[in-house]
Amino acid sequence: MGETRFIVAGRLIDGSGADVRKNVFLKVTDTIITAIGPAADLPRHDGATIDNLSHCVILPALVDCSVSLTRSPSVDCQVRLAADEADLAERTAMVERHISYCHAYGVLGVAVSDDLADLGDRSQKEMAPRCILDIRTSGGLCRSLQEWAAGTPAGGDFLKLGYSSNIEDEEAPYSQLTYEELCHILQQRGGKKVVVVANGRQQVAEALAAGCDSIEQGYSMGKDNLRKMAENDVLWIPSVLRAKNGLDGAGASGDVCCRFSQRYVAPGKPNPGAEAFWKKMLAEQLAQLRLARELGVKTAVGTGAGSIGILHGESMAEEMKLFIKAGYSLEETIRCASANGARFFGMEQLGTLTVGRKATFLITRGTVQQLPRKLSYLEGIYVDGAPSVTYRKNPVKTV
Repeated sequence: MGETRFIVAGRLIDGSGADVRKNVFLKVTDTIITAIGPAADLPRHDGATIDNLSHCVILPALVDCSVSLTRSPSVDCQVRLAADEADLAERTAMVERHISYCHAYGVLGVAVSDDLADLGDRSQKEMAPRCILDIRTSGGLCRSLQEWAAGTPAGGDFLKLGYSSNIEDEEAPYSQLTYEELCHILQQRGGKKVVVVANGRQQVAEALAAGCDSIEQGYSMGKDNLRKMAENDVLWIPSVLRAKNGLDGAGASGDVCCRFSQRYVAPGKPNPGAEAFWKKMLAEQLAQLRLARELGVKTAVGTGAGSIGILHGESMAEEMKLFIKAGYSLEETIRCASANGARFFGMEQLGTLTVGRKATFLITRGTVQQLPRKLSYLEGIYVDGAPSVTYRKNPVKTV
């Protein structure tokens, strides 16, 4: 029989979408939650460890469903260029740094579009366990049949296909694969789930018809496509922050907004049409997200971290705020930011905080109403029912 620990929480958000529970205890045995009940009914066990978090909120660890660990989100083009041209040691250090940023904000699971194979086993067997529990990689974003034939997604946990350009690209969305090529790749998926980056009614409709499992971005895809996604249980990763980021940058005639504030806009050439475009895109995407909730489309949070101005870890709270702005409750938003992504990508150690599941969760001090803002300053992280040996609320900076 393993060690038993009791954890008393002032508030519990279990990630299932259920209402917040007040004043509860979690019984954890051998890393697993074995009981949840009212704090007033806490069993008496001599010698058992009791952690009093009655002044805190407990919620599941977060999962970011759209991340690039090998790209710098810097607004400085020279920094981004240097990152693209980095050698193996520099790329490894960058991946380590980005993983640590994710961990600091409670993101313990990531689905990445990078091919990490060239970093060797060290990146996934040594770096990840120190900070993050689960990395799922697509083995690289596949944009053409030639890349597919060359083995771009070889060895990945899932497939990620670029059927449209990213919404922030200057040119209008266009198909990078033909429909026939998309169907061919999906037929050869080998049992892997397929995420398709697609924007526009036609592109999304074709991706759904081809049999994809998830749509990422999905700007301007329309109600009919959302209805089909609900009917076929297709996951949507809306990436709303891309539009918010574009609007903030365009509003000050800059290239991009870095830290979600006008104060951090990088200087650039004024673009009179950019502000109107991004304002329209943001409003439309929020409206689609609101409709998705009404139609029962399964949604998950994916920030696009690593894109210009979208920071690893920190961006999760910002994307979650946009879900709430679109009409999702806090409990629903946390389900989208944890359980939905964990289930889709097969992250068994992450997800809902229910009996029989791993006791891995985040702790925030204060009230539920302060979420998701408080995710930027966690009180603590528990992994397998015990305080994380890696997370430090007040890290000591060393030279």
